[in-house]
Amino acid sequence: MGISNDSAEELGSWLHDEDFPFVFASDADNDGATYAAFGGGLRDNNMVDSRAVIVIGPDGRIAGTIKSFNQNDPMAYEELAEIVDRVTPEPEGN
Repeated sequence: MGISNDSAEELGSWLHDEDFPFVFASDADNDGATYAAFGGGLRDNNMVDSRAVIVIGPDGRIAGTIKSFNQNDPMAYEELAEIVDRVTPEPEGN
């Protein structure tokens, strides 16, 4: 799940154009407080200044966190893949 301080309408428009393998939740009505509680940084105007990533495993527990995720850095995706791989079951027949 992604938590954003964008409105539900803004997220819906964006998601319509993309094919994400997860869902998003809008935190716009909470001035980004939920987002900040999970490690996301906010500027004085409550806009995002950093992205936090929390991976939830199939058991519903937090499998890993990345407090400052730089979506422009390919190494960030390697760290994310390592967390996801730890909680992704092997396909049957392997």
